[in-house]
Amino acid sequence: MSAADAAWFQMDRPQNLMVINGVLSFDEQVDWERLRGVLLERLVGPFPRFRQCVRGPRLGIGTPQWEDDPDFNLDLHVHHVALPPPGDRVALEAFVADRMAMPLDRARALWDFYFVDGYGEGCAVVARMHHAIADGIALARVLFSLTDAGPEPGISGNALECRSAGTRSGLVRPVGAAVSAGRGVASVAWHEGMETLAHPRHAAELARTAGDDMLTLAKVLAARPDTDTVLRGSAGIAERVAWSDPFELDSVRELAHAYGATVNDVLVAATAGALREYLLARGSIVDEIHAIVPFNLRPLDEPLPRDLGNRFGLLTLPLPVGIADRESRLREIMRAMGRIKTSPEGPISYAVLSAIGAAPAPVEAALVNVFSGVGSTVITNVPGPRETIFLAGSPVRGVLAWAPVSGNVAMSVSIFSYAGSVTIGVMTDAGLVPDPQTIVAAFTDELAALPYPQEDRDGDTPAAS
Repeated sequence: MSAADAAWFQMDRPQNLMVINGVLSFDEQVDWERLRGVLLERLVGPFPRFRQCVRGPRLGIGTPQWEDDPDFNLDLHVHHVALPPPGDRVALEAFVADRMAMPLDRARALWDFYFVDGYGEGCAVVARMHHAIADGIALARVLFSLTDAGPEPGISGNALECRSAGTRSGLVRPVGAAVSAGRGVASVAWHEGMETLAHPRHAAELARTAGDDMLTLAKVLAARPDTDTVLRGSAGIAERVAWSDPFELDSVRELAHAYGATVNDVLVAATAGALREYLLARGSIVDEIHAIVPFNLRPLDEPLPRDLGNRFGLLTLPLPVGIADRESRLREIMRAMGRIKTSPEGPISYAVLSAIGAAPAPVEAALVNVFSGVGSTVITNVPGPRETIFLAGSPVRGVLAWAPVSGNVAMSVSIFSYAGSVTIGVMTDAGLVPDPQTIVAAFTDELAALPYPQEDRDGDTPAAS
């Protein structure tokens, strides 16, 4: 196991599980047997991590090891369940939150899928994959590789016959063959995303130049803890989750164009406004808090490696929750985004994460505190396919995924764009932030209330994007 992957494996705590959780919803019933075949053909077959388990370092020295599970059985990772009445979004949110609090079985491969019947007139799929397998961007690409651009089957006819075949040679196929049907979907997935990701080749340049940047390294390691608010504290085990109705991406893009901003700037500004309203309501408002933002270091135009893994760093983005005026708040977000796009902190933090994975336990704990202390929330903005995609022949209605949090961070915010719409989802610690639905509602209100710039209201031409 690489040092970076080992870091995420070793950061698992009962209060903060290092598991990436995702939900796909459908308006019709999915053919579950066909989906089992898809998982074997496009997930278990081409990517070894999904049929391997983790063993401790040999002789107690070094990092843990990935080993093939000779007893791998798909039935141990796929769970068919029924959603309790009334089968609405609140019921699914509760189901997802309950799963988020459950650790994955470390004696087996570190992933689970839940096939959920009874969600409205359709169903849902809840996917749980450990961060040690890969980072969120890589796992999103893996998830999209399971889908097709249309309802026609995209898997081989014998996949269903070998669904419990373990690692038999007939199951293990080249990655390119397994994901060819989904490649067209994945190739259009990465638009209008988190601009702080920059271009990975630019990130590589930053990584090379950052090697001797001791000042930046010192800044990362000596970062001050974020201001204490109701969003931070000693986490418990129970989680809460809530998400919004989808809203049109074009309207967000039009507003961003008027400001000369990016779509991401607008969405993060709405998030900051929602958190401001929540902090005000709880009597905990401050001038500024910080979000922890993933920084991708893997070229998106290259195939995923078979062994997947983590290739990303972390940045801290100031959120000006103390600014009441929405336009001023957006412009401050734009300035902050501009500053961190060229920051070497992302590549340097990746090096620190690798050090966590290779460090003795006391040093590991100290380094983990560096990342868990500097922010009040994790924010991920994952751009999905622009057109409707199909899983096992059924059209996907909505997609959301949440990154895990650590230490005193109580919240993970997921912004997911898909098929011309955007959805926000909020995962929180139940003891610290028991009502994430209020943040979701405030986000929707903030986005609707964000005005066009003053010059547009006076009739001038919108700024260029």
